[in-house]
Amino acid sequence: MANREDLAIIRAARAGEAQAQLTLGKRYLFGGNGLPQSAGTAFHWLERAARQGLADAWMLIAQHIPYEVVVPLAKPQEAAQWYERAFDAGLTRAGLVFARLVLDNPAVTATISAELKHKAIRALEVVAREGDPDAQWLLARQGERMLAPATAASSNTIPAEAQSPAPAVKAEDLHQWTKKAADAGVEQAQHALADAAWRQSDFATFRQRAQPLADALLRQHESTVAQLNAPSEALAAALGAQNIQLLHRLAQVHMADKRPDLLHAQQLLELAALACDRDAQLALGLLYGRLDQAGVRRFAGQGSANYKKAIRWLTLAGEQGMAAAWYVLSRIYLKPEFSQRNLADVQHYLERAAEMGHVEAQVECGVGAWRNRRDDPGNDVRALYWLQKAATQGAQQARTLLDKVADRPLAAEWAMRARAQLSREQINAHPFLAARIELAALFGLTRPEALLIDLKQADCGHCLMVDIRSQYARSKRRLILVETGEQRGTLNRIGRLFEDMDCGPAGPEGNYRQRLYRLKSVLPQVQEDDEVEEQDLAA
Repeated sequence: MANREDLAIIRAARAGEAQAQLTLGKRYLFGGNGLPQSAGTAFHWLERAARQGLADAWMLIAQHIPYEVVVPLAKPQEAAQWYERAFDAGLTRAGLVFARLVLDNPAVTATISAELKHKAIRALEVVAREGDPDAQWLLARQGERMLAPATAASSNTIPAEAQSPAPAVKAEDLHQWTKKAADAGVEQAQHALADAAWRQSDFATFRQRAQPLADALLRQHESTVAQLNAPSEALAAALGAQNIQLLHRLAQVHMADKRPDLLHAQQLLELAALACDRDAQLALGLLYGRLDQAGVRRFAGQGSANYKKAIRWLTLAGEQGMAAAWYVLSRIYLKPEFSQRNLADVQHYLERAAEMGHVEAQVECGVGAWRNRRDDPGNDVRALYWLQKAATQGAQQARTLLDKVADRPLAAEWAMRARAQLSREQINAHPFLAARIELAALFGLTRPEALLIDLKQADCGHCLMVDIRSQYARSKRRLILVETGEQRGTLNRIGRLFEDMDCGPAGPEGNYRQRLYRLKSVLPQVQEDDEVEEQDLAA
């Protein structure tokens, strides 16, 4: 509780007496005499005294009020003046807080003058040269910010007078400042150097910078890892994305060694995997299985595979969208040495990988379906679906097999002639016949195929399955690719025309002879030998 003397000082300070404000600020700054120690309240009274010209007030602010206290209590650009004055008066360490208030607040930086920015950078350089790691790191970051727009401006035709003043930090100095800060233990600087080394594929330097950080993380979270049985969002939040990425990258570097330390790589990956990182979960599953992403054996002679743990982590990675995890799971369940070998599971995981866009899985699904086409009439359609998917991603094997199992849509000459001869009145009078001729012209259907195809059954989305053997015994079942948007649009439009109609012999179009008679009646000019066509089709 404040005593009488303190109460008198408080009344005088509230009345605007500068000396009383200074005295009250000191008492809150250091505590005692019945008043609690409060840096925030001390700053309030010391600033009011400083505004009345008391140099002792702003010197006390610069000496004892840290950056973290000032930022939430005052406008940074206003508070910066007291640290600026203290720096000008010879208090070097005030230069760091001054620079942070000016440069480390994006909302403030946009409103202050270039002169004040450059002064803050000069103050930062002074503090950095005295060995302050925080100043060194802030100077390196500020240099990067200033050089980025300068580099962009130099690549554009902007008049020299319109460009901002040259940055005060040279590009060649940035790495040195970052290195000094990292060597002094600034974690963000260490991350920056490690990340730069990774981007440049300098893995030796990356390991040098990343290993101490990773070791510290392993020690810090050792007890947490021992207690966890499943990935934890809390651990992910505690680690942060930057640390998780560093752990995964460092594990990759270790596993790339000629004689890798797999136990250490496992520890790194496990921490990242428990932090819900799907890439680390995949890598950890592969490590336990001693496999690569193609399912090929790795790390021969360095311990046996633990398929149980591999399946656990690969499943977690797959559930987070890693197609490669499902593919590797299919390879595990295919292995004869695996006690739970199961071909049904192999196919299940293979199809999950294929559905997520895994090229090798799509090719394998396509090849497998084609080989088993006699077991299920729809297998050839499924094979074509997966092969098309793989071919669009550049799989040469899929492209080669596609050419063997499916036909490309080529215009049928008879349909092209018939379509050219159709008048508007004939199209309106015979819409179904006109639509069938259009299909034949677009997809290369023979006359029997065009007249008998049931589009509701034939349209498989990715292909046209033509099978009229039930009505025309000499025909063959064949698949025609749907390759373009125009083809897809035509199929959709014609499909709507036949949507509510029976396309069989009992439907309004009649049987094959009736349809053929209608074609010749509407288009007598089409002179094509039926017997020759049937012989060609049967051959």
